[in-house]
Amino acid sequence: MRLSILGFGLVGGSLARALRRREPGRWTIAAWSPTGQGPGAALADGIVDRVADGPASAVGGADLIVLAAPPLACLELLDELGGPLRAHLGPDALITDVASTKRRIVARAAERGLPFAGGHPMAGRETTGYGAADADLFVDRPWVVCSSADDDAARVERLADAVGARPVRMDPVEHDRAVAAISHLPLVLSAALVEAVAGGDGSPTESWPAARALAASGWRDMTRLARGDAAMGAGMAATNADLIGARLTDLRAVLDGWLADLAAPETEAAARVHARLLDARARLEGEAGR
Repeated sequence: MRLSILGFGLVGGSLARALRRREPGRWTIAAWSPTGQGPGAALADGIVDRVADGPASAVGGADLIVLAAPPLACLELLDELGGPLRAHLGPDALITDVASTKRRIVARAAERGLPFAGGHPMAGRETTGYGAADADLFVDRPWVVCSSADDDAARVERLADAVGARPVRMDPVEHDRAVAAISHLPLVLSAALVEAVAGGDGSPTESWPAARALAASGWRDMTRLARGDAAMGAGMAATNADLIGARLTDLRAVLDGWLADLAAPETEAAARVHARLLDARARLEGEAGR
């Protein structure tokens, strides 16, 4: 199977590492990225077979092409594949992606008349680049597949199976609505927390020096997402803004409820917050038990 990976950071690099470890000899892997640094390092590690000098060289002869780039870059690559690069696509080539939003990307591929099945492995981390790649990144993680063509979906599901993931077919709108809640909203909240506590625009709050000296695991865990790839986060926001905005509106209403509870007399405030915390824990433990 001849695989081409366009973009070669954490996910693209982890994909190549996983295939090389789990199915050695089955995949011939060509890789390209704008800088070439990740593919070059992967070639030296024996993880890829060829470093392409451009997208045209990468996709030539490929059976499966994976767009492993941020959402906005995926849209640009689809424009190129549907335009100047179309002549380099083989007659049976299929394009997929690993971006975290699906509506815009699936629609753009359809507009360009490309053979495409959307994909999204739910396995991100805050670390970036090929140096952070992990062959076990996808093990037992959902890999969403968005395609109405069974044969195309099955080919992406075969890729997901090969790296230990669990393929899940979803409609692009259903996918984007779900990740707006459990992925994109937490990212926005993490960054907003940093802005509220540490300050924004390079201007620290007056209380930040003392707070920073005391910060421990709670602060670390709540701000982990804000340490991630800014380009990736910006692409998420740009291509899923309406659904993220809807969840932010929901969150704002909940925060207003917290403000009201905290403004109550001390004993009543403690009781209300206690009830909220018990309810949140019960919901999480109930979900974990399913």
